[in-house]
Amino acid sequence: MITKGYKKLLEEASAVVEEMTMEEVQADNGEQLILVDLRDVRELDREGMIPGAVHAPRGMLEFWVDPESPYHRDVFDNDDKTYLLYCQSAWRSALATKSLQDMGMKNVKHLAGGYEAWKEAGGATCDRPKKK
Repeated sequence: MITKGYKKLLEEASAVVEEMTMEEVQADNGEQLILVDLRDVRELDREGMIPGAVHAPRGMLEFWVDPESPYHRDVFDNDDKTYLLYCQSAWRSALATKSLQDMGMKNVKHLAGGYEAWKEAGGATCDRPKKK
């Protein structure tokens, strides 16, 4: 039996992670942020994504971020920008942001309300880029 459920995990994460609103993201104009979409590819295919976002599946995030991992991705080597994580409703992104902070990453936040709130507020979306 578990001793801590997802609600408690989200509560704990929310107490220590920073979030950004859609308005703050749009004001950045892509200058200081790297948007990271954590959703499954089926979600991206079904609903699209925020233009310019990088896709990093939630299950691989910690491996892609860690330079010692054989799965490391160079996109996570930028200390000059802030990584803004998002998922559908900001649950996975809150937990993922906390996980990256636990790994020592300082330049990471998540999108308030997630992709769902982004779309509801009229934020731009696009289809998932196809692999070459």
